[in-house]
Amino acid sequence: MNNERRIAYFSMEIGLEEGMPTYSGGLGILAGDTIQSAADLGVPIVAVTLLHRKGYFFQKLTDDGWQTEEPVAWVPQDYAEELPQRVVVNIEGRPVKVRAWKYEVKGFSGYSVPVYLLDTDLEENAKPDRMVTDHLYGHEAHYRLCQEIVLGIGGVKMLRALGYNQIERFHMNEGHAGLLTLELLEEELQKKSEGATITGEDIEAVRRQCVFTTHTPVAAGHDQFPMELVHQVFGAHDAFALEGVFCCDKVLNMTYLALSLSSYVNGVAKKHGEVSRQMFSGYKIDAITNGIHVGRWTSEPFQKLFDEHIPGWREDNFSLRYALGISCADVQKAHAEAKRELIEHVNQYSNTGMDADVLTLGFARRSASYKRADLLFSDLDRLRRIASKIGRFQIVFAGKAHPRDTEGKELIKGIYASARDLRDEIRIAYLPNYDISIGRLMTGGVDVWLNTPQPPLEASGTSGMKAAVNGVPSLSILDGWWIEGCIEGVTGWAIGHNHRLQEQPDRAQDAQWLYEKLEHVVDLYYNDHPRFCSTMLHAIALNGSFFNTQRMMQQYVLKAYFV
Repeated sequence: MNNERRIAYFSMEIGLEEGMPTYSGGLGILAGDTIQSAADLGVPIVAVTLLHRKGYFFQKLTDDGWQTEEPVAWVPQDYAEELPQRVVVNIEGRPVKVRAWKYEVKGFSGYSVPVYLLDTDLEENAKPDRMVTDHLYGHEAHYRLCQEIVLGIGGVKMLRALGYNQIERFHMNEGHAGLLTLELLEEELQKKSEGATITGEDIEAVRRQCVFTTHTPVAAGHDQFPMELVHQVFGAHDAFALEGVFCCDKVLNMTYLALSLSSYVNGVAKKHGEVSRQMFSGYKIDAITNGIHVGRWTSEPFQKLFDEHIPGWREDNFSLRYALGISCADVQKAHAEAKRELIEHVNQYSNTGMDADVLTLGFARRSASYKRADLLFSDLDRLRRIASKIGRFQIVFAGKAHPRDTEGKELIKGIYASARDLRDEIRIAYLPNYDISIGRLMTGGVDVWLNTPQPPLEASGTSGMKAAVNGVPSLSILDGWWIEGCIEGVTGWAIGHNHRLQEQPDRAQDAQWLYEKLEHVVDLYYNDHPRFCSTMLHAIALNGSFFNTQRMMQQYVLKAYFV
């Protein structure tokens, strides 16, 4: 079985199921959806990630909206099987043992994809080394580099220990796994005489094996480690002498490492590919737009609806285009069921008193300043006028800020303050501890999905895709996937215009455009149900049928894996 696996997929985080806190947000959820579609399609792939014994974090919000964090308690053996194999990586000259836990992702045809979660919490290891795989994105650069050694170096070694010797492509989902390229270089050197040095032939041999997907259009989001720290933690490597290829300005940039040693590189939306080519000039960077696993993110009422009207939609996501043949009455009935479930959950948690008959907006994503969750609150009086003169609306928020992101935490606190100011006119709830479960509730149950990033910093975004498959249209800034997915008034609504890369963002102008389009959407919802329902149907038929990981995986197979 191992010998037939030809692709190895590496990701620092993978969202596999609700009880496993092995993900923080979009990157991990995408990885989980990708692996599920690979299992559905029978793609011979194996996945590698870290176990994250204490997860990302459990989010608590105080009465004024200040975020605090706690470790996530979970029991790995309840979900995965511990394997007997052990491999060793060197950290600061110490041998650190790594084990793996196996989790199986099963496709609808019965084919399964093994996921190996690496763990250093072994008695043989020193206490600091046992903690290396505890926290996802935790601590400082030293801790992160140790984790990336375990993922990249330890991951390749573990695959070999498990008998995966026929891997043809190593797919790095973001740069965290970039060090796997150095382990592959070591394998090339071991084929030669002792003392051999790296040649151009070795580099090309590694490049032929590697595929790299970059997700981050923000320079600060790319992992970079001072070479002094790299030498201390990782040790010396012949590759580091090749300054122009592997590091620059005495810094090891994991993105450049992956770029330099990959034969195929892609961004995650057409616009993101364009942004990446400007950021990393000199590299050939393609684009494969992200997607979502349709079966995983379709609410139960819509699953039943599709089963009735579009048999085989799980096996053939493209068949969702036939949603246009479903009646508005049936679509609205299914949506009403999903919405009721969300509103009941929101009221039970927040005591907000939300009404299932009121237009409900949803906004859920990582709380980071560039995602601008607070753009909607730029003019509270304008919001009050819209609610009183055009139609009532309510808003459900969710999202975690990185523990060290003070600006992100302040954003959440600011939303709480705006909610208090507007409580007499507009009901607003913020659901804590955003996870797969809350994501399903929200993308299935709101009426309109809101997204207001600062262009061009949204690489792709997938939450709006999850909403679309549930008949929920987006109201969004034209960035990331929405540039491709928005047909104005047909699949949803654009806020403003498509920003050029050179333009400076104008927050006040974006807010003005947001209010103008919100007025239109509120009026449409209450006064033109046929048009609003048509938008719901087209969101499914045009966006749900295309922006999915089934289509995305097929593109990786044709463009990157088997070429």
